[in-house]
Amino acid sequence: MNEQERAGERLLPEVATGERKLEHVRLCLEENVAGEGVTSGMERYSFRHNPLPELNFEEVSLETAFIGKKVRTPLLISSMTGGSKTTGAINERLARVANARGWALGVGSIRAAVEQPELATTFDVRRWAPDIPVIANLGAVQLNYGFTTSDFQRAVEIAGADMLVLHLNTLQEVFQPEGNTNFSGLFQRIEDLCRQLDVPVGVKEVGFGIDGVTAQRMYEAGVAFIDVAGAGGTSWVQVEKFRNSNPVRRAAAEAFADWGIPTAECIQEVRTLNPEGVLIGSGGLYNGVDAAKALALGADLAGFGRSLLESAVASEEALDQRLEQVEFELRTVMFGIGAGLIEDLQGTPRLVERR
Repeated sequence: MNEQERAGERLLPEVATGERKLEHVRLCLEENVAGEGVTSGMERYSFRHNPLPELNFEEVSLETAFIGKKVRTPLLISSMTGGSKTTGAINERLARVANARGWALGVGSIRAAVEQPELATTFDVRRWAPDIPVIANLGAVQLNYGFTTSDFQRAVEIAGADMLVLHLNTLQEVFQPEGNTNFSGLFQRIEDLCRQLDVPVGVKEVGFGIDGVTAQRMYEAGVAFIDVAGAGGTSWVQVEKFRNSNPVRRAAAEAFADWGIPTAECIQEVRTLNPEGVLIGSGGLYNGVDAAKALALGADLAGFGRSLLESAVASEEALDQRLEQVEFELRTVMFGIGAGLIEDLQGTPRLVERR
């Protein structure tokens, strides 16, 4: 048994406590929770090689800016976990390595810590990540279930975050045994929250994508950034299928295995309709070439989630190596097309759709 398998096994004994976030981690590690019949769409694109880039590889720069903060890379560790001793340790590892390498960091839903203050320390990533953008995370639907502006502000404070992202997870909530499914009237509540909080507020999906028109409405309502979180990676319908004992819901989940808008399509749509909007491309990204394609299609940051989880569970060294590999792949793409800066990569004519 290798180190990653041993790490995954250590998670198992705590699952009986009913800690949902810990169970999510276990399922993402052990089960096939990827959508089937749908991809991120990145495979439809390739870069045209530049045989004479006129660059020094060592001088290719990944530096950029996000919501007014300079960052060393255009890369994000997407919201994943927190809410228990074990997942808190994963958050610490993610934060330490992200800070060392200059990646932005999103934490998992902080709802558990808002409701149970004793869990707050599992999301307190700022103490390990003083130098990077940190994004707190709560479900937008909680605006319909008693959460107030103060609760959302509390989530930001718990993580020591620079900004907040509201996740939209309609289908996950439908298939989740304890799901909250009243999404009525949320647009106005999101608009109100954007005005009331003293930090930038973004909106993200959880693996089914955000279309261009919806993103346009959100930007107009005051949302500071959109994370499309498109289809092609983890399907949270499939994750919840494994948690749901209802035979009808379990069987029905199979019909939604290919649900969602591919990430590449989301990025293109959102950027076309919102040329000035701050945009994160995530969903089914596995390497630095995928990240380069997301950025070339119009994203400001490229986000990685489940594809980092095994390394994050294994060790700090494994995670650092995984992030270093993504950075190397991204920098190599840039060198290979003659893009010395991130702004040269964004919108490059050397990204072409395959015939």
